[in-house]
Amino acid sequence: WSSDVCSSDLEDEEQAKKFADRIERLWGVSGSDTVNLLMERASKAVQEKKNSLALKFYDLAIELAPDYAEAFNRRAFFHFTQNNFQAAVGDLRRALALDPSHFRALEGLAQIWRETGDKKAAFGVMKQLMEVHPHAPGAKPIFEELKREVDGQGI
Repeated sequence: WSSDVCSSDLEDEEQAKKFADRIERLWGVSGSDTVNLLMERASKAVQEKKNSLALKFYDLAIELAPDYAEAFNRRAFFHFTQNNFQAAVGDLRRALALDPSHFRALEGLAQIWRETGDKKAAFGVMKQLMEVHPHAPGAKPIFEELKREVDGQGI
């Protein structure tokens, strides 16, 4: 019986990963060839450590497509890598306002809150993530850890 449960859980995780991969591919398509090109160039500039150029490309993409959640999410990640947490949080909030189910933005926001010591906020975001993507890799143990820590603080 327990092997059936494990097998089922494994199948659920594999299906969730396939579904998440498809969603992420869809996020990569803005609906504008120009914006897609700017996003590609931003990624290339990041890889080449041309940070100011990367930021210009992200800013232009967002200016041209202010309703494109993935542009905000990627710029947020860029800001995070530059230790600009305030800008990253702003972009993640904008991405989530546009797409409340954007699980990568939820993961990013939870990570920032954890790193800055705001466990209650991190727990709230992880709760959202678990509703949107319960099989997100590594999310369940983080959720459980934060739940224990926050519950102990008397929410």
